[in-house]
Amino acid sequence: AVSPTELVEAHLQQIEARNPDLNAFVTVFAEQARAEARQREHNLVRGEPLGMLHGVPVTVKDSFDVAGWPTRAGSHLRGTQPAARDAAAVAQLRREGAILLGKTNTPELLASYETDNFLTGRTNHPLDAERTPGGSSGGSAAALAARMVPAATGTDTAGSLRIPSAICGTSTIKPTRGLVPLRGVVPLSPSLDHAGPMARTVMDAVMLLNAMAGSDPADPASAEADAHKTDYVKALDAGALKGKRLG
Repeated sequence: AVSPTELVEAHLQQIEARNPDLNAFVTVFAEQARAEARQREHNLVRGEPLGMLHGVPVTVKDSFDVAGWPTRAGSHLRGTQPAARDAAAVAQLRREGAILLGKTNTPELLASYETDNFLTGRTNHPLDAERTPGGSSGGSAAALAARMVPAATGTDTAGSLRIPSAICGTSTIKPTRGLVPLRGVVPLSPSLDHAGPMARTVMDAVMLLNAMAGSDPADPASAEADAHKTDYVKALDAGALKGKRLG
């Protein structure tokens, strides 16, 4: 019912309206996203095989490498050298047809429960600019809650997916260690870091996890390929959580 170009334009308009007050996005790939959306429409018209996220706009935390763009992680120490290639998880999102809208803010080198830094400034909560959206994936959570994007990536070492999601009223999953590869992601604590999906609903987060999960021989913590055979969407649809109590 909605084309990829319409979807991208709608979210770019929302970014233009909301981001000046929130500072959730630090970089917007506007023209690149429009070009990718047009390509996704051509894929549809030609009847080509489509990925599970075909035409879905996604933003990535500014600790994930995106080819052609610098990965600043909120720090002057990181420099402005563009990344040579996508982080493994970003490459997998692209393969599934996702359209990258931009990069979202993070505290300096990911090391805070609030999203603020000397490079790109503070991210504000979508419902109250005097309050924090949490951190360190606060830019992603604020962008989701303000409906500037329907899906995002984040990382978690000591709560950085879960805290901003709880504060902003959005959804996330902290995946089992090694399920989502960490190659191309700025580390905070390499033995404790997790990369994961962020969205507004559990099902959206599960769909994003399906796309992000994958083995990567360049990541020593990456799980074996057999660990990625689970279809999390199918499992959730089949009632995998029915009757379960979570505390």
